[in-house]
Amino acid sequence: METPATLDEFDRIDIRAGTVVDAKPFPEARKPSIQLWVDFGEGIGIRRSSAQVTVHYAPETLIGRQVMAVVNFAPRRIAGFMSEVLVLGAPDEAGAVVLLRPDQPVPNGARMF
Repeated sequence: METPATLDEFDRIDIRAGTVVDAKPFPEARKPSIQLWVDFGEGIGIRRSSAQVTVHYAPETLIGRQVMAVVNFAPRRIAGFMSEVLVLGAPDEAGAVVLLRPDQPVPNGARMF
């Protein structure tokens, strides 16, 4: 069993809601991916992410969709693209990523607690 995380450790992870404002195919990535631009509202702004979500989503179906993402991880360069946030998902029965999103619309930048 893994060592349990403390509440202080959990509080350090900044998970926010944002709206996808642009999405493009990312054929340069090693694994099939989509480039996302997500608006987290005033204070955070628009951040980019590379997401391995091509099984269930096409780029055009993601625009306007709210997602949840970790906004305070260090950026990572993926095939020349700077991924600034980690968009969150869970695997379906076959292991393909299903995006996590609020059940009801929330303001961009709303922090998960």
